[in-house]
Amino acid sequence: MPPAKTESAIYLDQIPDVDRFLTEISNVKELALDTEGASFHRFLDRIYLLQISTREESAIIDPLPIGSPAKLGQLLESKSVEVVFHDADYDLRLLHQDYGWHATNIFDTRVASQLLGIKSFGLAALLEQYFQVKLDKKHQRADWSMRPLTADMLAYAAEDTRYLLQLKDLMKGELKNRGRMHWAEEEFARLEGTRWDAEDSMEGFLRIKGARDLSRRELAVLREVANWRNTVAAQLDRATFRVMGNEVLLEIARRAPKSTSELGAIKGMPKGMMDRAGAEIVAAIGRGMSAPEADLPKFPKGQRWNKDRDFDDKVNRLKAVRDAAATRLGLDPGVLCSRERLENVARSGAKTVEDLVAVPDLRRWQIEEMGEGFVRALQPA
Repeated sequence: MPPAKTESAIYLDQIPDVDRFLTEISNVKELALDTEGASFHRFLDRIYLLQISTREESAIIDPLPIGSPAKLGQLLESKSVEVVFHDADYDLRLLHQDYGWHATNIFDTRVASQLLGIKSFGLAALLEQYFQVKLDKKHQRADWSMRPLTADMLAYAAEDTRYLLQLKDLMKGELKNRGRMHWAEEEFARLEGTRWDAEDSMEGFLRIKGARDLSRRELAVLREVANWRNTVAAQLDRATFRVMGNEVLLEIARRAPKSTSELGAIKGMPKGMMDRAGAEIVAAIGRGMSAPEADLPKFPKGQRWNKDRDFDDKVNRLKAVRDAAATRLGLDPGVLCSRERLENVARSGAKTVEDLVAVPDLRRWQIEEMGEGFVRALQPA
């Protein structure tokens, strides 16, 4: 049976068809790539679709029935193939997690747009700006793990790479014309090291918004109930918030209900989950309430820095240099240099522009644009 065609791409879900397509494009010098995950729906995200475009054709590879398309990994890891993404970070993490791949020779149109001073750098906004193309957003939060996928879902997915090579051409030209191509190349080189870092789910409860307002005893209850939620979400392969929302978890931690009837009185408590697992949740609450004082969770202390007395003044002087440069360059100040990097510069004690090379995360292009001003700002008033 021949591969199915979408409006602008071929859909491949058979190993011979995938191999044939990847063999046909094996000599390309550039390709556009996007992935579709399902973090909004599933407990553990993974790649459910791979969209690929060359100058001549586009394809959507379904990895569920075929496993890892090894020939694609070879293309992505080849230094002679430029791989174009829009907002590569999460795609690169998924490619590493699922297949162990590390793409090289990257061009990221989102990063390029920010370095060009473009305020609306989402893909839909860029395609409208450059090509007068309007993307239909109705499948933005689609469940890409479902099968079969509808024709309009596949057509939507295909649009994510269809224009990327043309967009890259235009942006590369603009970056070169404005003398910023080396900025982009430095940023793209850093993307090559992107890895999937597994989160410690046992400590993830501390990152719930509102957790810092709880007492240590309440945090212990939150920990137990959040760990129960993670276990259930993993069993159901469902996003954690679809099992129980964070606001409900926080309210449980604050009120520590002692019975299923008290638990059921909490606003937003899912009735189906109450019926199925109310006793389990109450037991988890009990574990939190009975935890020894020595085992109560607490937030890790932030890294302590030996601030010199005029640290804040230094940061403000550096910020003034950064903001003036941002105005001159037409860039968002946060894109030009984040507050965290300004603080790293303030701690560095740099006395020369050459000293700034050792500042963590500070880019060479940032030193080029602001280095002399930074060094002056660090001098005693």
